[in-house]
Amino acid sequence: MSVVEQYARAHIVTDADLLAEEQDAVPVVLKYDPETDPRSVCVRLPGRQAHEWTFSRSLLEQGLRAPAGSGEIRVWPCGRVQAVVEFHSAQGVSVVQFETKALMRFLRRTYLAAAAPAAPAAPAAPAAPVEREAQAQLRG
Repeated sequence: MSVVEQYARAHIVTDADLLAEEQDAVPVVLKYDPETDPRSVCVRLPGRQAHEWTFSRSLLEQGLRAPAGSGEIRVWPCGRVQAVVEFHSAQGVSVVQFETKALMRFLRRTYLAAAAPAAPAAPAAPAAPVEREAQAQLRG
């Protein structure tokens, strides 16, 4: 199984006064590592103090169809082509708007990665002469 890492463009939604350049879409990293936790996904937001959130992959999937929430994370569809992910922390709330198709593509890749067979084990090294002798004596 391999790690899935995908970059997506997203809008950070806020009611604070922002400079025009800060209102543009920002790159967000979506990550899935089946070796670490096959049921979770990670979203890394950019910024001076980049934030990384790990939450249930099923929550992300459910939130694309209907409002869903669990603890500090809430996800809901926003019209036909967008979805909103809301992250709560002691520092405040981050509301991030994604294109639904980017999140669906990411989820599809995570399921493919989880279904992929593990890499085959390396072939065993040939036995050393001492080991071959011992094996031969045991056999006969």
